Amino acid sequence: MRASAKKIRILTDFGTAAAYDADCRRCARLAAFLDHVKNSHPAYFCRPVPPFGAADAPLVVVGLAPGMHGANASGRPFTGDHAGILLYETLFAYGFASQPTGAHKDDGLVLAGCRITNAVKCLPPQNKPMPSEIAACGGFLAADLAALPPGGAMLALGRIAHDAVLRAFGRRPPAFPFGHGAVHAFDDGIALFDSYHCSRYNTNTRRLTRAMFRSVFDAIAGHLGRAPVGERA
Repeated sequence: MRASAKKIRILTDFGTAAAYDADCRRCARLAAFLDHVKNSHPAYFCRPVPPFGAADAPLVVVGLAPGMHGANASGRPFTGDHAGILLYETLFAYGFASQPTGAHKDDGLVLAGCRITNAVKCLPPQNKPMPSEIAACGGFLAADLAALPPGGAMLALGRIAHDAVLRAFGRRPPAFPFGHGAVHAFDDGIALFDSYHCSRYNTNTRRLTRAMFRSVFDAIAGHLGRAPVGERA
């Protein structure tokens, strides 16, 4: 399937061509929660967090949702929270980021050949979006992924992101089981790579280690024709 045809099919399935809507309030629970957090933290971004990186990047990293004091505060995915520590360090090691840290939105960090987005663009209470909220945000994710070039790669951080990506491409999640290090082939040479989420809980409990995360990125690098890095960096 040609990239243009793939893009048309994805956008038609979800009925939207918008990759991001800064004023979206279609999920009443999330909108009310953002208003509540904004009252408590006036300086926080507290809006749908936009994707970060070029729209046609060959690698798209898909997370779960903005963190309370991270992306929801800074307005940039994985910026200012614990999950971003391992992610940005790894992106830098593999040449996808200009620096190994992402502390705040104006820190000068630039992505190269990589785009970061979330399955749900708004902060959910207790970091747990409802299925209806994931579905409501599916059109934005689908439009974002439609720009992925042939031969590109998607990295799903966790099962929710994995399932959201599959639905964006019209795939049934049971047919493509999530597993750390799993790889799923799509049309146009595009591949979906799975990893446990780089959350504080997963890294502190060593469910996800630095070596495990880099093994996934070595596979991604190979798919994109880049040299692996592994533990040598």
